[in-house]
Amino acid sequence: MSKNPYEILGISPSATDDEVKIAYRNLARKYHPDNYQNNPLSGLAEEKMQEINEAYDAIVRMRKGGQAAGNAGRTNPQGGYAGGSRYHDIRQMIYANRLADAETLLDGTPGHARDGEWFFLKGSVLYKKGWLEDAYTHFQTACRMEPGNLEFRQALNQVMAGRTTGGYRTTGGSQGCSGCDVCSGLLCADCCCECMGGDLIRCC
Repeated sequence: MSKNPYEILGISPSATDDEVKIAYRNLARKYHPDNYQNNPLSGLAEEKMQEINEAYDAIVRMRKGGQAAGNAGRTNPQGGYAGGSRYHDIRQMIYANRLADAETLLDGTPGHARDGEWFFLKGSVLYKKGWLEDAYTHFQTACRMEPGNLEFRQALNQVMAGRTTGGYRTTGGSQGCSGCDVCSGLLCADCCCECMGGDLIRCC
């Protein structure tokens, strides 16, 4: 990267870590590819988003003394990431249940730059929000991209177990009721009517 990463984010090198994150989030929202669908500027927006991501990653590496640069993307024998995960801050946000912040940063990553860890973390956000079917799809993709990663495989197994219980949300919509819920409700209503001398369901 030839440009100064601080200049790209529009901040001073003396900015605090929180100020760096805020600047990155604001720019990510502005240049997110979804904002430029069917727009002649979509190509420029994607290039700008990539530049912003690279600038943020560069600042993070510099502030960690280059440790992240040597370990980025490297997995350990157990299948997890070494200390240089490029998504370290996002992992911390998910751990602290700052799901909106984590999702904003994840969604700001251009499609061509989304690796197995990206899909794992996006799936983790969806899982915590209760959208198990969407989480399952993302964990599946992560495992396909990095089949030897045990962290991804464990997450997939966990969400598969949750899917078997039923009654979960498949998307961000509201959770509906099942046929059993309807029958139970009718039976309860019939009991109440009979107690008051009526009969809602004559066959019961």
